[in-house]
Amino acid sequence: MKRVFSVILVAVFCVALFAGCSKKEETVVSETEDEVSVVEETEPVDTHEGEAKSYLTGEWIDEDTASLRPFAVMFGNTNESGVLPQAGIGSADVIYECTVEGGLTRLMGIFQDYESVEKYESIRSCRLYFLEFASEFEAIYGHWGQSPYAKSALSAYDDLDGQSSAIFGTTYFRDSSKSAPHNGYATGEGVAAGIETLGYDKNYSDDYEGHYQFAEDDETIELSDGEKAKVVKPGYVINKPWFVYNKKDGVYYRYQYSAAQTDATTGDQVAVKNIILQYMTTGMMDSKTLNIPTDGSGKGKYITNGRAIDITWEKDTTSSVMHYYDTDGNEITLNQGKTWVCVVDSAKTDAVGIYSSKEDAGVE
Repeated sequence: MKRVFSVILVAVFCVALFAGCSKKEETVVSETEDEVSVVEETEPVDTHEGEAKSYLTGEWIDEDTASLRPFAVMFGNTNESGVLPQAGIGSADVIYECTVEGGLTRLMGIFQDYESVEKYESIRSCRLYFLEFASEFEAIYGHWGQSPYAKSALSAYDDLDGQSSAIFGTTYFRDSSKSAPHNGYATGEGVAAGIETLGYDKNYSDDYEGHYQFAEDDETIELSDGEKAKVVKPGYVINKPWFVYNKKDGVYYRYQYSAAQTDATTGDQVAVKNIILQYMTTGMMDSKTLNIPTDGSGKGKYITNGRAIDITWEKDTTSSVMHYYDTDGNEITLNQGKTWVCVVDSAKTDAVGIYSSKEDAGVE
């Protein structure tokens, strides 16, 4: 009876031993019957074969797409029939928002995989400072007309103009159901065709080094010493936009004109990982044309993961790349993902609001 009981105990021990091994382990029995060794299987390493990191987001994407110069395009942003919601805006990797005449803002979306975007609408005219921001990314610049001061500057850039007869009807179109000037749009396939028609270089130059510094794949920028930033208000007076941080997915959702800002194509709310508030001098070129000099230096904020820190910015010339630094003088590192840059008049920073809660910000 004792021998039978001992055999049962051994059997139970063996069952427990095998059940205790995790799914990541493989049991190997050696030639000696009373020796058992456990070998751990290693997780496969993603070598990202056929991929490269995007200069716009720091994320891994198809290497052929990553080598393409991006497409930067102007979006109207008035609360008029046919303008909102904009089509394609949710696919932008970087968005610049600046004031134009009358206190309105206009948006410039920068797209890496521009051909995959179904539609860009509504497309508006060029301002000189938007063109200079686009040049920092070696972007091909999309617009429908331009201000007088941008007209001469455009000759030095690769641009797709909706007023050009060479590409109207191929790249750009008018939506007959809407009123001009808010009914101009382009298609992703049309943008690619326009670039081909005009013979522009499709790929980044060999010496291009990118714009932003991004965190590594296993790194997260927390800004633990920064102020809490659940809600961010850039302070624009007409559209009165704000961003709300969602801790669950780690991004900021965009609102303006008292409602969520969505993409007309997908219906999804626009969201970004990083926000940069850039305080810049704003003036007038003449009685009708606003101007924002893009070279020089100034202050601002970097906001990500529910926190905000003070930064400074520097740009040597209008054609060089902007750099951002923390208060210790180190160039800041962005989290991988999309970025929204709000250019704010340095004389109106009192209107900027950064809040630790939605209740403090007075938003739903």
